[in-house]
Amino acid sequence: MAPRLRLQLPSRFSSLSRSQPQPQPRASIPNSTTSSLASLVHSLIRDRQISNAQSLILRIIRRGGVSTSEIVTSLIATATSTAGSSSIYAFDLLIRTYVQARKLREATQVFRLLKCNNIRVSVNACNSLLSGLVRLGWFQLVWEVYREIVQFGVDFNSYTLNIMVNALCKDGRLHQVDGFLVDMAKKGILPDNVTYNTLIDAFCRNLQLDKGLELLGLMKQKGLKPDLAAYNSLINGFCKNKDIGRAEILFDEIRELRLSPNTSTFNILMGFYCNIGDSDKAINLYKEIFQYGLVPDMVSFSNLINFFAKRGDMKRTLIYYKEMKRVGLPPDVVIYTMIIRGFCNVGAVNKAIEMRHEMTMHGIPPDIVTYNTILNGFCRKRMLTDARQMFDEMVERGVSPDFCSFTTLIHGFCQVGRVDEALNLFDRMLQLFIKPDIVTYNTLIDGSCREGDLTKASNLWEHMSAHGISPNQVTYGVLINSHCEKGQVKEALGFVDEMVQNGISPNIVIYNSLVKGYCRSGNTQKAKELLEKMQDENVIPDIITHNTIINGYIKEERHSEALDLLKKMEREWVEPDIITYNLLISGFSEHGRMEDADRVLKKMVSKGIQPDKATYKILMEGYAGCGNLKESLKLHEEMLQRGFVPDDKF
Repeated sequence: MAPRLRLQLPSRFSSLSRSQPQPQPRASIPNSTTSSLASLVHSLIRDRQISNAQSLILRIIRRGGVSTSEIVTSLIATATSTAGSSSIYAFDLLIRTYVQARKLREATQVFRLLKCNNIRVSVNACNSLLSGLVRLGWFQLVWEVYREIVQFGVDFNSYTLNIMVNALCKDGRLHQVDGFLVDMAKKGILPDNVTYNTLIDAFCRNLQLDKGLELLGLMKQKGLKPDLAAYNSLINGFCKNKDIGRAEILFDEIRELRLSPNTSTFNILMGFYCNIGDSDKAINLYKEIFQYGLVPDMVSFSNLINFFAKRGDMKRTLIYYKEMKRVGLPPDVVIYTMIIRGFCNVGAVNKAIEMRHEMTMHGIPPDIVTYNTILNGFCRKRMLTDARQMFDEMVERGVSPDFCSFTTLIHGFCQVGRVDEALNLFDRMLQLFIKPDIVTYNTLIDGSCREGDLTKASNLWEHMSAHGISPNQVTYGVLINSHCEKGQVKEALGFVDEMVQNGISPNIVIYNSLVKGYCRSGNTQKAKELLEKMQDENVIPDIITHNTIINGYIKEERHSEALDLLKKMEREWVEPDIITYNLLISGFSEHGRMEDADRVLKKMVSKGIQPDKATYKILMEGYAGCGNLKESLKLHEEMLQRGFVPDDKF
């Protein structure tokens, strides 16, 4: 241990050597080991071994059973026996070490204990503490400590100004910035480039772009030279605000001021052009990066690869993938996943698998997003066996399936009618404590209804309700439609009443299901009444609603009412489609009313709708049924001339 010296302390510590009682931190008397180490800290500082002193402080901090107040007390107690110049630095170093160790509460406690003992630390230590608190986002404590520093009379500097301006910006208190700057100016502390850059960035992030430009102008008035950081913030702000014109003006200004743009400048603009689909401008900026002697970075390539992959242009996607490797940037899992998603979106799942193998060969294991992307690709192609194998491989490689993995596979199996396998996955999902959402339940309920198993659908409904998930409009719609498909309109109406009681209004899809249910059960009159109710409820009937009722009238041989509904459609600006006319033509043809069928055909053509293959088939069979083979053959010839190929039934 260094020899204990009896030296005169500076005046600020003179009170420590007086006999009168002094305020002390609330701590037990320090033990001898802590005191010895504290004394050694002072000695190391005196010998300018700052790094060793800080290492020793860190060792003291990490000792078990030693409180912050005990450490402070030890440093105060041993300060009387060492060089006074080391003492103030020891307390500064203690605060900074706590901050660097991310022990901000303890650092704050040190400051307050020293304040209780009237020991004033340097502004640098205060700045370190404030900066650490801001970094963690503990803004309430930031302002408490700041006020205590002011009360203690510590003289601030420009670093303090910038730290507190940063705190105001991050804490969302931009409205207080002007007043704070005025107060600091009274103390002789004026904003510098860092201050303005911080403020410009904050205002631009909040899309207060005029304020950002105002600050840029103010910098110039104050004789400060705006740097690239200020311009990048403004360009980014205008791009986020979709004002590319202003962003381009600022980019030109950078060139005029001979401020070399950096890769971030180009990436901001490239990202905007990619978002709006302007690939030419994005590519031109990519080329310009090289003209400035810069090299595109990961963000540059991500912008372009993601852009072309999303649009299914896999040729150009691979060009930039290869270019990325050429400039020495190894693709990461995000880049590979973008390319894999691109291949899956265009249906080239085999290419996606090849890319997956390539990334594995380069030592980059697929993550959950990669696997989910491939699972989705397989499911969209209805390659469920491959999807299940990929799912099993993912588990074997230690990648835990998540909500998206299970929901994707469940949807895939339900789409191809393999509901039992989907339910097995659902059970496994629950076993892994992965909570399904309403979409998962809707998928399974829909799958069960599609295979006609309403009991299974009902069980899923009950399971969903028992787990606190309320049905939504889609859930009700699926069950209502399923009952209507079976002609069980009464049961369907029960669900309608329930959804209304739960504050969910039926939409056009649900009304169309009910209309279909009434028509299928031979009650077209009820369907028509429902049509009128829809209009009263401000639900606008669509072409499906009208076609369903027309089909119902045709089946009930109420042809005149079907024609009346056609006229009503025209009055209400609901454009009949080819299905509407084919239904009417079929209705008349089946009853040998070929003149009426021909009138409907002519009306259809006059509306700009040409007959399709189904129209010709209906008319040919109608004329043949009436014994008019000549007209039937004439239509057959016309159909061939229009490029329709008859099937075996013609």
